[in-house]
Amino acid sequence: MNVLVLGSGGREHALAWKIASSSECDNLFVAPGNPGTAQIAENLALSPMDFPAVAAAVESQHIDLVVVGPEDPLVEGIADFLRVQKFDHPVAVLGPDKLGAALEGSKAFAKEFMAEFNIPTARYAQFGADDYQEALEFLGTLEAPYVIKADGLAAGKGVLITLDRKVAEEEIAAILIHGKFGQDGKKLVLEEFLSGIELSVFVLTDGDQYQILPEAKDYKRIGEGDTGLNTGGMGAVSPVPFADAEFMQKVEERIVQPSICGILARGMDYRGFLFIGLMNVNGDPYVIEYNVRMGDPETQVVMPRIKSDLLPTLHAAATKNGKLPELELHMEHALAVILVSGGYPESYEKGYPIQGLGDMEDGLLFHAGTAAGTSGTIVTQGGRVLALVAMDSELSAARQKAYRAASRISYEKQYFRRDIGLDLGA
Repeated sequence: MNVLVLGSGGREHALAWKIASSSECDNLFVAPGNPGTAQIAENLALSPMDFPAVAAAVESQHIDLVVVGPEDPLVEGIADFLRVQKFDHPVAVLGPDKLGAALEGSKAFAKEFMAEFNIPTARYAQFGADDYQEALEFLGTLEAPYVIKADGLAAGKGVLITLDRKVAEEEIAAILIHGKFGQDGKKLVLEEFLSGIELSVFVLTDGDQYQILPEAKDYKRIGEGDTGLNTGGMGAVSPVPFADAEFMQKVEERIVQPSICGILARGMDYRGFLFIGLMNVNGDPYVIEYNVRMGDPETQVVMPRIKSDLLPTLHAAATKNGKLPELELHMEHALAVILVSGGYPESYEKGYPIQGLGDMEDGLLFHAGTAAGTSGTIVTQGGRVLALVAMDSELSAARQKAYRAASRISYEKQYFRRDIGLDLGA
């Protein structure tokens, strides 16, 4: 089977790493990929947002399966585009159609979906450009912290949580009146703050059948002790100790099953990953958000915990061909530490040579924001640069291995959190 993974980050490197281990994978391509994926696959210099270029590569490389990594092309309809092309061979696409991708592309759409199918979530209301006064009135019914969400993707920067009522009012004005997020802020969602512990649950589905993948907990704040600005993720752990069998049964019965029923009822062509961001509130799960792809950096701890050959299950989900194969899991703990550029998640500099990239001995290394430099060097290219992942039967031992690996890598203005997993007893 020839496989094309779309994307260039740590998530895509982890997906490509897992697919490359499959006995059914003949040729693996990543577009555009990164220096890490180049070690296990052939990188193609094209953008996942250039749909005609993707289709041309699918044709020329005789691709059997396209795995879409990031959300932007899904929200813009790449799965729909590829599924109507007249290729000279059968092509399966793992990713939801544009309607299904609206579960991530529109927070208002996702909230309406949850309400319709009785999926537990925070109390909310949505407002448009002409509803500024109504938004302020609804804000008055909420208690701090206040949660304000621009409706669209907003480049991942459209969510504000604040304790300050005045700041909340200013943000509502900035979005609805002053167009802070452009089209992505034509509507906004105000919702009740849920107090609890977050975790991520991942589901692979063909739109009817589903397999629940290993859950994970990520660390979004830049600072230790979960302080400072939100980021794309500074680390991750899987499994999550509090997500025991009783809790996961609640997740499946109250959230996963009605979500799949809703996908069917709405007529979505949903073949791919459903990422459910949850809050554990006193032992009960509530949905914070849906994503329509795997998470980053959670993928980097989820993929190593899947013992089975994943490619047949991915292909079965993408083709809706027969029963989804069961997946066997490693029972070990996986922990990821993310190395970032100094200044991230705000402005940061690029192009610093990275030292110490070699065999990880007892860990895994996934590239996220790297690029090829001169004379064979690898340099920093993004805010999140590398993910160091280790596994062990004890979470504390996995943590020690991951940080030992992180200590061997260096570049100018490097930063990483040193407390990943400590809150879970590592």
